[in-house]
Amino acid sequence: MSRVRLPLAALSLASVSALVLSGCAQSTDASKDTGNSAASASAATGKKPAPFSAGAVKVALVRQSGAGDYFEQWGNGAKAQAKALGIDLTVYDAQADNAKQATDLSSAINSGAKAIIIDHGFPATIQPEIDKAVKKGIKVVVYDVETATAGVVSTKQDDASMAQAVLDVMAKEVGKNAKVGYVNVAGYAALDKRDSVWKSTVTSQAWKQQFKVGKVTDSTATDNVPLVSAALTQHSDVAGVFAPYDELAKGTVLAVQNKKLQDKVKVFGADVSNADIQQMTAADSPWVATAGTDPSAVGAAVVRTTALELAGQLNKTSVEFPAVAITQDFLREKKIANMDQLREALPALNLSQVSTADWISNVAH
Repeated sequence: MSRVRLPLAALSLASVSALVLSGCAQSTDASKDTGNSAASASAATGKKPAPFSAGAVKVALVRQSGAGDYFEQWGNGAKAQAKALGIDLTVYDAQADNAKQATDLSSAINSGAKAIIIDHGFPATIQPEIDKAVKKGIKVVVYDVETATAGVVSTKQDDASMAQAVLDVMAKEVGKNAKVGYVNVAGYAALDKRDSVWKSTVTSQAWKQQFKVGKVTDSTATDNVPLVSAALTQHSDVAGVFAPYDELAKGTVLAVQNKKLQDKVKVFGADVSNADIQQMTAADSPWVATAGTDPSAVGAAVVRTTALELAGQLNKTSVEFPAVAITQDFLREKKIANMDQLREALPALNLSQVSTADWISNVAH
């Protein structure tokens, strides 16, 4: 929230910010499957430090992924970077089952992994296992997970800057004292941070919030259509709706179109992916702005952060990935149809200089 995370993906979606998707948990080996990532790796020039100098390093990725291609791209970036580094990566994905994620984390702890990456998740569910991992001397790197455990490295999208970037656009589009709508869900780290910026902006812009609806499910976009449609039936005079996770934004867009309000109601989202770009640039789309990170670049950067931590070279306890504002006008003007074209048009999305070293084969996006 990336989904979004972010990216604003992933809750980044996001931060995406444990955004969830139902399905079967799975385990894959990055040396066998790097997904559909188009990423390539630049050659390393430096000598590998321990433990990488001794061969493949076992790392576990414990995910709580969400709906939409943001999470798929994030995973592809992580797998591609792991392969480039010679990491033996095992991926677990609980997909909406919090108890399963705790079990997955326990399995990862007992798997012999030197490090564990936790991608999203509810702190209350996984905190005991995080503590166990740290006590066993396993390096733990979390993405969009709130934890106070000493020794854990925190990585995340800069969700506050992400929300602020798109809300700055919204302020220009709808003006002060406007009637607005809000589609969001409490309880997810990234969405809660974006919510704080929303509340501040509502006050500073003197907006009149007419409704707040939203839920996260295994079909978030589809399941939010009736909620937003019902809200728009009562409040068809809103000038704009903020939905700070791309799956929430997709459902909002469909609701606005179903109510035939696309010429009156503007949608402002968060996160960015191929599907988001296609929906934003479609004819008569009310989705006029989003903000995000490149989910593939973020996934790769989290793996590089983990590698530096394993090598004793990170020397920090947190890494943030800045977001970029993206407007519908920009996408249409530049004829951008996918993430590859967006990366070329917006170099700020490239995180290749984040968490890197001369011994790291850095995945290029």
